[in-house]
Amino acid sequence: MAENSSIEWTGSTWNPLTGCSKISPGCKQCYAERLSLRLRAMGQPNYAHGFKLEIHENVLNIPLSWKKPQTIFVNSMSDLFHEDVPLDFILRVFEVMNATPWHTYQILTKRSERLLELNSKLPWQPHIWMGVSVENQDYAYRIDQLRLTGATVKFISLEPLLESVSNLGLKKINWVIVGGESGPKARPMEEQWVIDIRDQCLRQRVPFFFKQWGGTNKKRAGRELSGRTWDEKPPVNTTSAFYR
Repeated sequence: MAENSSIEWTGSTWNPLTGCSKISPGCKQCYAERLSLRLRAMGQPNYAHGFKLEIHENVLNIPLSWKKPQTIFVNSMSDLFHEDVPLDFILRVFEVMNATPWHTYQILTKRSERLLELNSKLPWQPHIWMGVSVENQDYAYRIDQLRLTGATVKFISLEPLLESVSNLGLKKINWVIVGGESGPKARPMEEQWVIDIRDQCLRQRVPFFFKQWGGTNKKRAGRELSGRTWDEKPPVNTTSAFYR
């Protein structure tokens, strides 16, 4: 529930919440759903109900025990802004994050409407990064809603990228991640889609991170684009480590 992560753009994962429900095309082949069913079959108690939304009180305070600064993906197995997650619990997650400013937290949601609705109630701090997932042009409006939030660092994850996304409009956006879908039924991603997004980032001077080509064998497909890897990230807040 809290461990070193194999996700290329983060360091650790923290899942006080697991399970979700599908709301847009990017959810169709959800990796978290596949993994949760595997963990249930392995007898992992926090996945006893598979991908049903579950709150795990026993996991909530884990970052308090991590004294070494880490970059932490919050709820890699769920969505903190799912409509069935009570505001009180969301605020408790923020309370833990604000009590551990030596870490950098990365939250990612497809539910930008609820994020924006709750924004004024959330105690944002610079070490809490907020991102939205955008899988195709129809969901680019999530970027506009993210832009209106109080998060200091705002990022976009275009994974799985399912079609060309033009005119991203990266004003007030601090980071862009792109990745192809992986797994047994992975939908293809075209190279030109990725190049177009990379070039938008270069023109607008926004850090660009290419995570993977994906496919049925993502390791073999690799993560090189135009003969190199792209691992750009916003600077991590290192000064907060002095406040432990």
